[in-house]
Amino acid sequence: MNKIEKKLIHKIAILFAVPLFMGMAGNIHAQQKPLIDIAMDSAAILIGEQTKVHLTITTDQGNSFFIPLPKDTLMAGVELLAVLPPDTTVIENDKWLIKQDVLITSFDSALYLLPPFVVVSGNDTVYSEQLALKVSTLPVDTSDPTKFNDIKQVWEPPFVWADYYPIIYGVLLFLLALCIIAYIIKRMREKKSFSPTKKEKPKLPAHEQALLDLNVLKEQKLWQRGLNKEFYTSVTDILRKYIEERFNVSAMEMTSHEVLDCLKSDKDIKESFDGLKQILELADFVKFAKMHPLPSENEKSLTGAYLFVESTTAVKVEEESSSADAVAKETNNK
Repeated sequence: MNKIEKKLIHKIAILFAVPLFMGMAGNIHAQQKPLIDIAMDSAAILIGEQTKVHLTITTDQGNSFFIPLPKDTLMAGVELLAVLPPDTTVIENDKWLIKQDVLITSFDSALYLLPPFVVVSGNDTVYSEQLALKVSTLPVDTSDPTKFNDIKQVWEPPFVWADYYPIIYGVLLFLLALCIIAYIIKRMREKKSFSPTKKEKPKLPAHEQALLDLNVLKEQKLWQRGLNKEFYTSVTDILRKYIEERFNVSAMEMTSHEVLDCLKSDKDIKESFDGLKQILELADFVKFAKMHPLPSENEKSLTGAYLFVESTTAVKVEEESSSADAVAKETNNK
C-alpha cells in the first residue's frame, strides 16, 4: 500500500471518528448527574426549638427530578414540620439552581446524625452529606435542689370594648323587649290600639254640633236649587243625631213615628214637640211621596229645626237647675 492510499484511509477514518466522538461527548453531557449541597441554620438547639435545613440543587435545564421526603418524621426523635416552596434560578451554562428549605424540630435531647437527603433523576440517585443536630434540655440549677420557681401570675389582657359588644347589645335588646311588652300590656288594659293615634279634637256638645250642622246646611241652599229631598234628608239626619245624644234615643234606627212616640212624654220637649212633628212628617212626604213643598214650608222647617235644638239644649236645663239650687240655698240661709 503506497503513501497516497494510507493518507486517504487516514482522512476517511478521521471523518468518521469526529462525529462519533461528538455524539459520545453529547451523551456524556446529557447524562450529567444533579449536584446537591446541604446546610443548616443551627446545629445546636433546645428542646422544642426549630431550625431550617437548606437544600441547594444544581442541574441542567429541563432535567426532571424529585426529592423524596417523609411526611412528618425525618428520623426517630426529629420531626419534619414543613417543606417550604422551592426557589429556582437560571445560572450560567444553561443550568438551574434550585433552593429549598425544610423546617425541623425535636422534643428529645440527644445528638442526632441526620440521614442524607436524596435527589432522584431518572435512573440516577444522588445523596447529600450527613449533618449532625444536637438537641439540649433547658439548663437546670443543681446547686440548690430546694429552690423552686413559683407559677407565674395570670396575665390580664387589656380592656377592649369590642369584647363586650355582645353583652351590651343583648342587654339593650332585653330592655327594648321589656318596654314593648309593657306598652302592649298598657294598651290592652286601656283597650286602645297598639299604634299611637293622633290626638282627637274634643267633641262638641250635642246642641253646638247640631247648630253648626244646620248653619252648613243653610249655606248650601239645597231647596233653593230644587233639591228638596236632599234638604229634608239632611235636616232629619241632623235632628236625629242630636236626639240620640241629648235624649239617649236610637233615633237613627227608628221611623219618624217611633221617634215621636219616644219623645212625646218628655217634659223638656213639650214646647217644641209640635215643631219637630211637623218637620219629620213633612220630610217623610218629600222623601217617600215625592211631595214638592212651598218655599215658605222649607223655610219654616229650617227655622223649626233651629228652635227645637235651642229650646231643648241640655246646658240651658243645667243652668236653670243650678240657678234654682242657688236660690234655694239663699232662701235657706235667710
